[in-house]
Amino acid sequence: MKNKENIKVAVVGAGLTGLTTAFYLKKAGVPFVVFEKADRPGGVIQTHREKGFTFESGPNSGILSKPEVAELLEDLKDDCKLEVADETAKARWIWKKDRWIPLPSGLISGITTPLFSASDKLRLLGEPFRKKGENPNESLAQLVLRRMGKSFLDYAIDPFILGIYSGDPALLVTKYAFPKLYWLEQDYGSFIGGTIKKAREPKTERDKKATKEIFSVEGGLSSMIDALVKNIGEINLRLNCTGLFFSQKNNKFFPSLSDDEFSHVISTTGAHALEELFPFLEKEKLESIAKMDYSKVIQVSVGFNKWDGVPLNAFGGLVPFIEQRNILGALFLSSFFKNKAPDNGALLSVFLGGIRKLEFAEFSDEKILKIVEQELTEMFNLKTFKPDLLKIYRYNHAIPQYGFESEEKLKAINELEKENPGLLLAGNIRDGIGIADRINQGKTMATEIIKLNHEE
Repeated sequence: MKNKENIKVAVVGAGLTGLTTAFYLKKAGVPFVVFEKADRPGGVIQTHREKGFTFESGPNSGILSKPEVAELLEDLKDDCKLEVADETAKARWIWKKDRWIPLPSGLISGITTPLFSASDKLRLLGEPFRKKGENPNESLAQLVLRRMGKSFLDYAIDPFILGIYSGDPALLVTKYAFPKLYWLEQDYGSFIGGTIKKAREPKTERDKKATKEIFSVEGGLSSMIDALVKNIGEINLRLNCTGLFFSQKNNKFFPSLSDDEFSHVISTTGAHALEELFPFLEKEKLESIAKMDYSKVIQVSVGFNKWDGVPLNAFGGLVPFIEQRNILGALFLSSFFKNKAPDNGALLSVFLGGIRKLEFAEFSDEKILKIVEQELTEMFNLKTFKPDLLKIYRYNHAIPQYGFESEEKLKAINELEKENPGLLLAGNIRDGIGIADRINQGKTMATEIIKLNHEE
């Protein structure tokens, strides 16, 4: 039994998960230290301001898909202010045969859209009556082909997956990569029927906080990181912790870089860092976690003081793999958030690479910029390509792929935590990859510790 006198928590990683965990530990009066390898907090979240543009390297926005997100921002309201995207963000574009086509948002547009074949549109009428799947490790591609048809896979799901995971729907297991979709079929027997039934279910006031809106915070996402650090207290945050590892003795954890001892360690790092961090863990089980692939992504921020291409009246455009273009897609950030670009200008975030084009990670900056110039010029009808802002960011461990190893991975995580009481393996190795997932997991981790702290 743990109590207030013997609980002290090491949080490894000062990204959004780790900082959210620390925020709620601080709020509950639980002692902790956050260890961060880099020289600044925030992980991949970093806002930049240059030449009149405000842009992100890392996540560009989040979705208010969980009440925990709204609650965290309410807690931080004195230090950062929520910014919700305007109506423009509700539109999505898909590239097909040399033009952008809006993704259908209702029955009429779903019937008339050229994105999907006539046979698949007719086939969709039978979706509510199809037998639900029996394979818990069915890929997303298999699920969509079974219930909806190939054109829906190629021109709705595949670009959607590229936009979220930079991945391949044939390699992602629905139960782990998109659990809501998996359980929609399992619990209701149908995507269409389940969506209708869920919409009719009564919602609590807390549930209503999950508005599904696109959001950022005023001044950029780094303002949220700054607010978390301010509330956590810089005294509880240790940066530049290169070479950090933990040893274990008598159910206590000892970091290599200090004389502290901890009752609990919460790791929020990637799978590739776990063996070095925790050399006492069973190697075979760590290998089961490390089997998970990561996509390699290149993000290019492109800013124009004056935009002379097609009007960017959407959240962004996604490019299906079947179209064989050289970009995954682009977000039109200045179209739905304020103060991202000068008046009459535009700020785009362009993505390249992904799990099916890993070779892009080896391309030189010069080659990447040539690709961006060619693709943006052709796809957006630019008269000239003379951007006023051009920044390249590379991520070799960009997004974990929740594939066929997921069941084995989660089993290994569970067993390692049971074998090492006080150790919690978190981060995006499980529980989702989005900003909302990270906030939700951080609060969940903290809540587990806080409950122990209240035991007598």
